[in-house]
Amino acid sequence: MVVEKDASAIERFYDPEFAMFSNGVTQGYESFRLEHEKVYDTEIQYAVEVAEDAWVDAGDRVAARVWITTKRPDESETRIEVILIATFRDGRIYRVWETTWPSWTDLEAFKNYRT
Repeated sequence: MVVEKDASAIERFYDPEFAMFSNGVTQGYESFRLEHEKVYDTEIQYAVEVAEDAWVDAGDRVAARVWITTKRPDESETRIEVILIATFRDGRIYRVWETTWPSWTDLEAFKNYRT
C-alpha cells in the first residue's frame, strides 16, 4: 500500500475501527484514510525495509522494526526508523502503536497532515 501509494488498499487491510498511536498523535480510520489519500496524491516516493531479525509474530499481533525512506523532488531522502506493535482483528490491522525517529510529524513532507 505505502510503496505503491494505493489508498484503495486501506479498506482491504485496515479494520473500520482502526486506530493508530504514533509519536503522541492518535488517529482513527477515517482520518488515516483521508490523510493518506492526500499524501499519496503528491510526488512523494516511499521505500520500506524490514529488519527480519526484529520481527515477532504472535498470531493476531506483531512487533517489528522497519525503515521507511521518503523522497520528494528537489529534497534529500529521509530515512525514518519505525518501532511498532500492531494487532489484527478479522485479518485486518486494528491497532498500531509506534514511535519513529526522526518523528514523521516534524518532516516537511507531512506538514499538512492532519489528525
